[in-house]
Amino acid sequence: MNIRIGQILIDSGIISNKQLENALNQQSEGGGRLGYYLVSSNAISETDLNKYLARQQNIESANLDEIDIDENTIHLISAEIARRYEVIPIEIVGRKLIVAMTDPNNLFAIDDLRFSLGMDIEAHITASSMIRKAIAKYYPDSEALVAVDDSSRRVGSTVQTSITNIDEDEIEDVDLLVGDEVFESMIVEDTDEEEYDEDIDLDIADSPVVKLVNSLIADAVRRGASDIHFEPFERYVRVRFRIDGVLHEVMRPSRKYRSAMVSRLKILGGMNIADHHLPQDGRQKILVGKRFVDLRLATLPTLFGEKVEVRLLDRSKVVLDLGKLGFEEEPLKIFRKAIRRPFGIVLVTGPTGCGKTTTLYSALTERNDVEVNIMTAENPVEFNLKGINQVQMNADVGLTFANALRAYLRQDPDIIMVGEIRDKETAEIAIRAALTGHLVLSTTHTNDAPSTINRLIDIGTEPFMLSTSLACIASQRLIRKVCSKCKAEIRVSDEVLLDAGIDPERFRKVKLFEGTGCSYCNNTGYKGRIGIFEVMTIDEEIRQLIEGDANSIEIEKAALSKGMINLRESALRKLERGETTYDEVIRETISNY
Repeated sequence: MNIRIGQILIDSGIISNKQLENALNQQSEGGGRLGYYLVSSNAISETDLNKYLARQQNIESANLDEIDIDENTIHLISAEIARRYEVIPIEIVGRKLIVAMTDPNNLFAIDDLRFSLGMDIEAHITASSMIRKAIAKYYPDSEALVAVDDSSRRVGSTVQTSITNIDEDEIEDVDLLVGDEVFESMIVEDTDEEEYDEDIDLDIADSPVVKLVNSLIADAVRRGASDIHFEPFERYVRVRFRIDGVLHEVMRPSRKYRSAMVSRLKILGGMNIADHHLPQDGRQKILVGKRFVDLRLATLPTLFGEKVEVRLLDRSKVVLDLGKLGFEEEPLKIFRKAIRRPFGIVLVTGPTGCGKTTTLYSALTERNDVEVNIMTAENPVEFNLKGINQVQMNADVGLTFANALRAYLRQDPDIIMVGEIRDKETAEIAIRAALTGHLVLSTTHTNDAPSTINRLIDIGTEPFMLSTSLACIASQRLIRKVCSKCKAEIRVSDEVLLDAGIDPERFRKVKLFEGTGCSYCNNTGYKGRIGIFEVMTIDEEIRQLIEGDANSIEIEKAALSKGMINLRESALRKLERGETTYDEVIRETISNY
């Protein structure tokens, strides 16, 4: 609050010049808000102060003395956040939380509350003295806050890190504060040093943008997001989190912060902040709370500036266990049998972000043994697997998948994992390795297992070489799991099931669920994801179809006739068990009727 409220009160005849002068002197000595000292000296009542504050800022006021706040509402905001922002939660209205604040114009505080609670925030203005009394009333057992200076603040479960008088090359020594912990060095893995041209509009080393970007990254980690998208538009920057495979908009900063946000992200990723015209890639390892998180950053020039995508790889949430990924019992047996073959090619297919690398890592973890020589060629290496020789590809120096595979064959490997087969040369070397006594694991981007064969033939692989080297193809997707805290039984009509190609009789006695939305799932109705898989083993009949240039439909029919469970069937079985919802099954799979 500034002196203008004092002048308003004088002009209204509420206080005298002497009373205002005394309050200003007290404020200069003790800090805080002018209104608090006016109320404590009995120059004005809290009710009158609320009324004039609301009039000054043209915002609704809240009289906390007349409001009895529900216990469940109070517990939404911790004592620490209440004291830090001088904020009290008042009432929940749908997905909106009404709060009383001394400074409703503190957009950073409002955004922080919105991020951490997953709710819309409506701020009402309240006198500082009234807020303090409410904190003492509703948080009587809370410990007093330890004073934290402006260079590093702790706020709830998000991060705010302010960097003052620090050069860009000193950022590795900045403290990252998350929750109630202080962890030395946000960046724990060095990147190659580069000379940067510091020609940017805003000095980000002294900018609140540093706090904002760090806060967004930490909040994304806390909410389990897999990606953050910073998207520039004409008047704002749209920030979206991908949570459980679905994008959610979380913020729209003004366009004036665009270049500073991009520069901050580029510094984190070790990229050239002076180059705005070409796509760039970078990576970094950070510590959020007690969790290590790998960041993979990619920039892309767009019409209104550079778009930045940040992939978050949270090591603490990675489950490298084939039995926990979502395989049905029989497909899991087939896949495990395939990865224990002495030679051949095992492929995992699906779109970007469907968990292919996690499946491969789980397979390698299962085969990892002191007697087995395992080598990988990856771009990038997403997680460090102990006991496995992992190699990062670098096309700039000529280290491609094909060149790495040639070198691996002279290293006496038992199992070779190739990040992706994307061209004829890599495919042919992988086949040659499989035909000479090596087990090769790799990925491709195809819609299902049968179409993978046509994809490999399309890039120039000979059908007879495929038929003799392929052992198994697993296709996968990730579907969201219904929230266990708020799931409720629903009824889906026979007509709707028939339209989706589902036999209504199959679900006649089955309970179907959907999430109604709660704080645990950020009001989405979903929490977490699980894989659905189709596993196609390459037997003699399918080998003959491959050599006979059969299309994917013919191959699929042959595989289904031998008991292959396709993606739709895998999803329906999870629907029967109450693990997911009807809408999610329809969204992620197609019918074969």
